[in-house]
Amino acid sequence: MTARVVVVGLGPGDPRLVSSAAVEAIAGATARFVRTARHPSASLAEPATPFDYLYDTAQSIDDVYAGVVDALVAAARSHGEVLYAVPGSPSVAERTVELLRADDRVEVSVIPALSFLDLAWDRLGIDPLQAGVRLVDGHRFAVEIAGASGPFLVAQCDSAFTLSEIKLAVEEGPRVTVLQRLGLPDESVFEVAWDDLDRGVRPDHLSCLWIPVLTHPVAVELVRFDELVHTLRARCPWDSQQTHRSLTRHLIEETYEVLEAIDELEGPDGYAHLEEELGDLLFQVAFHATLAAEQGQFTLADVARGIHDKLVERHPHVFGPPGVPVPNWEEMKKAEKSRASVMDGVPGNLPSLLYAFKVQSKAASVGFDWKDAAGAWSKISEELGELQEALASEFGGGSLVNEELGDVLFSVVNVARHLGVDPEAALRDASAKFRRRFEAMEVLGAARGIGVDEDLWEEVKTLE
Repeated sequence: MTARVVVVGLGPGDPRLVSSAAVEAIAGATARFVRTARHPSASLAEPATPFDYLYDTAQSIDDVYAGVVDALVAAARSHGEVLYAVPGSPSVAERTVELLRADDRVEVSVIPALSFLDLAWDRLGIDPLQAGVRLVDGHRFAVEIAGASGPFLVAQCDSAFTLSEIKLAVEEGPRVTVLQRLGLPDESVFEVAWDDLDRGVRPDHLSCLWIPVLTHPVAVELVRFDELVHTLRARCPWDSQQTHRSLTRHLIEETYEVLEAIDELEGPDGYAHLEEELGDLLFQVAFHATLAAEQGQFTLADVARGIHDKLVERHPHVFGPPGVPVPNWEEMKKAEKSRASVMDGVPGNLPSLLYAFKVQSKAASVGFDWKDAAGAWSKISEELGELQEALASEFGGGSLVNEELGDVLFSVVNVARHLGVDPEAALRDASAKFRRRFEAMEVLGAARGIGVDEDLWEEVKTLE
């Protein structure tokens, strides 16, 4: 038995605008379904099974659509033929019908209907072909408008959450026209400022937006990437189990892989490698933002907006009036965060060399520092003497040697800082050089049938 779904449109809202063909199809059907019973014309299909429960139970709007299709396919296989009534026109902004048409488990027959678009064009007084209007789904606004500037008619603006997502997708938007319940006695058409989109509108399932132009179109790749991270979080077993804490190790690893790629920039495909590693690091940032969004804390857009505003505020000499001096960064940050000490902003779990470098830099920012590298250099000699004394002292236990050796290393970092050398990078380079030479020595020794030794080491050094 062939499973068949007959799809009819219930028009923009007024039952009088439903076509006679749709009314006849409804009357001849025994198994009836409606996408939502909240549509004003849904009563024409009674008795019918609505899918409103999916909107309350599904994890995402995509899950709603998939659930509708699966339920209709199962019903069609059971009854042979079912009727499915949707708001407006089945061919306009109706994702479930699009999915049904692509599903080879059922045959689909569509009876055309009047769309809300016909009323919208009349209320706006525009010719959509001449204006080049693009119709987009409010639930997928950021993705569908990416890279474009408009004009747009945005459908499916059925919740405050959807309006909030639309607003956050664009940094600065124009005044927009809100069209609600077109063709019904309580029809409403009015303008609202972009920033008031999720505050000045009471959305319902018969709401849409007219956006004449966007001066700041969304960056397509970043929008696609953000959507992908959300999809992985929802559907990948590994991603769905992660927490902020479980991702910590991966964040550290990806950061160091970026550093390694920077060290290898001069090699073949150096920038291609760096691009890849920066992408991996960006994924970690986006993942943490996604986890925070699930808790209602912040989104990736909030992260970008926050750092944007902070950088503008910290660069008054760039964005302020002419003549503004370069500020004291540390004093500014101390005041911003109400910190008692300039040291409060230094994470205690940084790698040791970087931690020492940061602590010294913070102290130097408020004037506590050697005048030049000479003073820092003399401190190394002083600390080496104290280390030798600790080693020679009969009371020089491990803790004292540990302390004095730490002072020596701290002094070396101080010299590096005054010389403009990153001690972390310098030590990493020295370690990489040692590793490279040692591996070469192993190869050379194996070829000669001898082990590694000092003479072989010196020979390898001359070969570089």
